[in-house]
Amino acid sequence: MPLLFTADCRELLANVSALQSVTGKKGTIAILANILFEAMGDHLSLTATDLEVGIKTTVKAEIRSEGSITLPARKLFEILRETKDSSISIEVTENNWAEITTQSGHYRLAGSDSEEFPSFPKFDEEAMAALPAEALKDCIEKTAYSIAQDGESQFNLTAALVEKEVRDGKNHIRFVSSDGHRLSMMEREIDTDISAMVFHKTTLIPRKGVMEMAKFCERSDFVELGFDEKQAVLRSDDALMIIRLMNGDFPDYRNIFSAIERSSYIEIEREPFMAAMKRINLFTEDLFSAVRFHFSGDTLTLASQNMDIGSGEEVLPVVHGGEDMTLGFNGKYFIETLQVMNSEKIKAFINSDESPCLITGDEDEGFVSVIMPMKI
Repeated sequence: MPLLFTADCRELLANVSALQSVTGKKGTIAILANILFEAMGDHLSLTATDLEVGIKTTVKAEIRSEGSITLPARKLFEILRETKDSSISIEVTENNWAEITTQSGHYRLAGSDSEEFPSFPKFDEEAMAALPAEALKDCIEKTAYSIAQDGESQFNLTAALVEKEVRDGKNHIRFVSSDGHRLSMMEREIDTDISAMVFHKTTLIPRKGVMEMAKFCERSDFVELGFDEKQAVLRSDDALMIIRLMNGDFPDYRNIFSAIERSSYIEIEREPFMAAMKRINLFTEDLFSAVRFHFSGDTLTLASQNMDIGSGEEVLPVVHGGEDMTLGFNGKYFIETLQVMNSEKIKAFINSDESPCLITGDEDEGFVSVIMPMKI
């Protein structure tokens, strides 16, 4: 007897929604646009992959007949999203057709044989460690914005570097990212034992994998994380994610941090500064978003100009006390950095009118951002 099950419509929608973001896009292997359904015991197993990121989730269901099939992710998601009924039944008939029934509707959806779907990678369960999902998500959110977009860099900057470190007897996990014009690092102390987690020479998680990890962390309070030589593994009570790691090296970020002297700094209130940057950025040229920073005494003057639109200028109070300086920075980089911070006031360490800007905040422990200057 072919596959037949009934499940809660909202729960199934939530899982299909989470999986469809990793289904293969147009131009890849056709079956990768599908989700694999496997019914056994009292639950459904749903799997999706684009061969870079794979996710498997579990949904409780009334299984009337065990079996498997793959169904188009996007179309199934749309059916579930528009269905207002509480439950849904799916039965596989001849030639992999799926008969989908709700209290008020009936649909037929063309599926594909499950044997054509790629097998889910195996992994070392002994090399995984539990850690708070909130800590992992925080590391991702404070570094993901500065990962280089695909095609932007000749280095391995389209990925985040992940490291662990034991310091003063305490475990830390660290994410570092850079697109060549800026660099972000976020480190969190982890209370749980992460000694089982094995890191190889350089652990690079591609941008897409990092973004999917952040969403995965919203599913539960704790997750298990582990690394094989070629893949990262993330697991919760009802879901599993495997991400193919990127090969290569990452720039020596420690040298960049240590090259910036921290003897003097400029202090400024974060939210007024961010709001002013957003207004000034409206008048920048789209390609470079160049903003002129002029520090004089206890004021910062921000200025930008767009030949087609006009110009803008804002004056903000700062705690400075150093020499006058004029620098150019990409305004968008400052906005994105300030948006992920929580500190009421931020400190900007700038040594000269040609030096990078290192940003920290007292309420953003473990976070450091460096933004390179630009000629204006």
